[in-house]
Parts: sequence; C-alpha cells; structure tokens
Amino acid sequence: MMEISSTRRWWALTALGFFAFMTNLDGSVVNVAVPVMAKSLNVAASRMVWATSVYLIVLSALLLPFGKLGDLVGKPRIFKWGTAGFILGSLLAGIDLGFNFLMLARIVQATGAAMTLANTYGIVTASFAANERGKAMGFVGTFVALGSVAGPAVGGLILAVAQWPVIFWFNVPFGLVALGLALWAMGDGAPQAQPFDWWGALAQGVAITAGFWGLNLSQTDGFTAPLVVSLLALAIAAAAWFIWHQLHTPAPLLPLTIFRNRIFALGVLAVFLVFMVQFFTTVLMPFYLEDALRLGPGTAGALLTLYPLMMVFFAPLGGILADKLNVAGVALFGVLVIAVGSAGYLLLGLHSSLWVFVIITVLLGIGSGVFQSPIGDIVMSVADVSQLGIAGSFNALARNLGMVAGTSTATTLLFGRMSVLAERRITTFPLGHEPWFISGMHLAMGVGTLLIIAAAVVLWRTVPLWRTFNQTKEK
Repeated sequence: MMEISSTRRWWALTALGFFAFMTNLDGSVVNVAVPVMAKSLNVAASRMVWATSVYLIVLSALLLPFGKLGDLVGKPRIFKWGTAGFILGSLLAGIDLGFNFLMLARIVQATGAAMTLANTYGIVTASFAANERGKAMGFVGTFVALGSVAGPAVGGLILAVAQWPVIFWFNVPFGLVALGLALWAMGDGAPQAQPFDWWGALAQGVAITAGFWGLNLSQTDGFTAPLVVSLLALAIAAAAWFIWHQLHTPAPLLPLTIFRNRIFALGVLAVFLVFMVQFFTTVLMPFYLEDALRLGPGTAGALLTLYPLMMVFFAPLGGILADKLNVAGVALFGVLVIAVGSAGYLLLGLHSSLWVFVIITVLLGIGSGVFQSPIGDIVMSVADVSQLGIAGSFNALARNLGMVAGTSTATTLLFGRMSVLAERRITTFPLGHEPWFISGMHLAMGVGTLLIIAAAVVLWRTVPLWRTFNQTKEK
C-alpha cells in the first residue's frame, strides 16, 4: 500500500476526481470555443482544430513514459508535478499572444495531463483494498462524467459573458484545489532504483505522433495522400522498432511480459473496443441530430448530454456492484447494455421519434457507466505492485487509441458509403441527400455493433479467469 493514511485516502481520491473533472471539462469546453478562437486569432477553422488535436497527440505520446516514471520515482509525486504543470499550461493558454503561443501552452497542458492521468489508476489501486476499489474507481468515474456533462454548458456560459481565454483560466481554481488536496493527503511514493528506457520512450512517441497526425490528415486529404501514407508508414516502422527494442532491452519502458497475464491483456483490449465504439456515437450523432433532423443546437446539445448524464448516475453503481460481485461479470453486463444501444441506432431514420433516440442514448450511458469502474479494477488488480504506473498508463493509452481509431473508422465508413452512393467523393454532410447520410450512419453503427459484440466475447472469456484469480489470491 502507498503512504496514504486511511483517514486521508478519500481526500486523495477527491484530488484525483477534481483533476479528472478538470481535464474532461477542458476537452469539451475547448471544442465549443474553436469557432470563436479561430475568428479571434484570425486563423482558419481547420487549423484551429489543432488546438484540440495537438493536446490529444501529446497526451497520448507521454502516457507510457510518465506511467513508467511513476513506478520509478513515485506515482503521487508525478501526479502533483503534473497538476502544477496543467495549471501553468492553463494560465499560459489564456494569454492571447497568437496561435503559435496557444499551441505551446496546449503542449504544456497536455504534458501535465499525461503526468496525472498516467498515474491515477495506480494511485487508486495502491490506496484501496480490493473490497473498496470498485467504489473508489466509480467515484473518479463520476467526476469524469460530470466534466463531460458540464463542458458544453460551461463553455457556452463563459463565451456568452467573457472572452475565450477565460475557458482556460476556468481550470485554475479546480487545479489549485486538486493540487492542495494532493499535497496534503498524498505521500510521495516509494522510488525504485531502475534505469529509464529513453529510446523506448522516443520510439513509441514517434509512433503515436505520426499515427495520430496521419489519421487526422486522412479525414481531409484521404488515405492515399503522400503525406498521410508517409506518416502512417513512419508510425508502423516506429511501432515495430519499439516492440523489438522492448524485447531486447534489460529495462523496457513497457515490459511486454505484462501481456502474458491474460486478464490484463483481455481487459485493455475490451477498453480499446468499447471506447472505439463510444466515439462512433460521438462523431455521428451530432450530424444526425443537427443536419439530418434539422434540430437546433440547444435541443441537440440537450439530447447529447443524456449520455454522460447517465454515466454520472451509473458509474458509482458499477463500482458498488464490482465490490460485491464478479468484477468481470459486471463489466460484461455493461458491455451487453452498450451493445443493445449500439444496435438500436440501426433503427434510426429521418422520421424516427426522438423518444427512440432518447431510449437508445440512455441505454448507452447506463452501460458505459456500469462498465467504467469494473474494467479499471480488472486491469489494475492483476498488475504487479511494481508496475501499477505502467499498467495504469497503458490502460489510459488504450482509451485514447480507441477514441482516435473510433473517430477515424466512423468517418471513413460514413463518408466512404456516401461517396459510393453519390458516385463522387464526399467529405461533409450531403445537404439535400439525407438518405445517403442515414445509409452511411447505419453502415458505421453496424460495424460498431460488431465491435462491441467482440468486446462482450472478450469479457465473457475474462469472467472465469477472474474467478480463478480471486480463488488463487484467497489461498
């Protein structure tokens, strides 16, 4: 166990929750503000989107290195440094010195976020016994969902009464509360005397950066564009060298032996698949509501808020059930509910009742909330105590990879299907040809349903493994 007293560990958990709220709030608030920021900074909207993309790329590229550093120098120490770095980045991002300065500030923000997110699950796992761990992870999951819910509303309110820099400065008070609680409630952790794998960190950073950059460009330039092909080839080559290096270095950044644990390997695969499918919905549903059904932004936003709102209520329930029942079975139940919701989207058309959309979205939110806490418990509980940082950071990386893969796959299927129907290349919503969109949406959600069924099969295989793991641990 970590150096956190039993009376302070819930305060430490509150610090983790505050930061989870802040980072999720920041992501959704910035997305809302992109058009306003583009006009203010006098840059094209397509270029302004990089304010979001660069954050995600840097965050993902640094998760594994900071997870490993958490194992080496102490997870709470890295968390505190990261919180301070995120606060600094938020302050800098709110200083209007042009687009390039904003990108630099977003890199600072992402670096701080990576330091904290890479070690959050490790701190929870090391601080709570197995019979309370699900509840603790559900507590953090509630803050994650609250940040997602509050983001669009908070962003709209801020932009209605203030300039865009305030959306970044809004992070500062939450960050200071999280930092203060962390300094008071957390120790520094126990460092390990091991070397750090700098070459491995560089290789995986190149692979993730080139891969994400290439996938982003493919949405506008297509997968056959020379730059896109070059970036994706570089990503594959760097990933292959990274794996070779991890197998041949004495102190790897990511010990590949961790995947010999079938529960861990199946758990992170389920995380990847579920988050991939979740982002099918995130990408497609705004098009469906605002462009296909011609609903106003306010109505569409309220309907889209149902998903994270259900997560707010059901993430704690998932944690409570995980503490009392077979954790893998609870996660499987959540995924099956998500599968029903995903398949339900195949029923949506141009004349569908909004109540059908509401029921489907509520099911997705319930399933995602129930799934969130137990899957974190599954992945982290089987990791060796000396590898909690790298296990937690890989779990976070699997989520991010799922988000990017889901976004890319959903848009490729959607626009590919519409292009076939139109007999020309389409890269935006086809006004006047709404049935083309419905056909593309059905194709994408059909694939998404198959992916979530695959996740259910993965967790179904995990249920008996988890039962055996618990029986062995009790002996």
